[in-house]
Amino acid sequence: MNISAAAERSGVPPKTIRYYENIGLVRPQREANGYRVFRESDVHKLTFLGRARALGFGIEDCRALLALWEDEARASAEVKRIAADHLAEIDAKIADLRDMRETLADLVDHCRGDDRPDCPILKSLQA
Repeated sequence: MNISAAAERSGVPPKTIRYYENIGLVRPQREANGYRVFRESDVHKLTFLGRARALGFGIEDCRALLALWEDEARASAEVKRIAADHLAEIDAKIADLRDMRETLADLVDHCRGDDRPDCPILKSLQA
């Protein structure tokens, strides 16, 4: 199948598919004229990558997860480690966002928002 059909079936945009090919995550066959030919296995890989990226896994984690997915002798402990590390990163980002929200909410609460030039938000950004 061509790249448009592979994109439609996998839910991954053609531009992203080209990028994945460029960095070696997928390797579609090529016809004599140079056109890509995607097999069913390529579509499965693209779908897998699309789901992993939707969960926020980085490219190198996706590469590792894809290799583990293709390795029938894999140890699930390695998959779990990658996922647990990513989960810890997400939790850290959530904590940072909560702190950021709390700080900003406090600044908004203390700003009168009137015609006066005094503004605690600007003072905080200046500090």
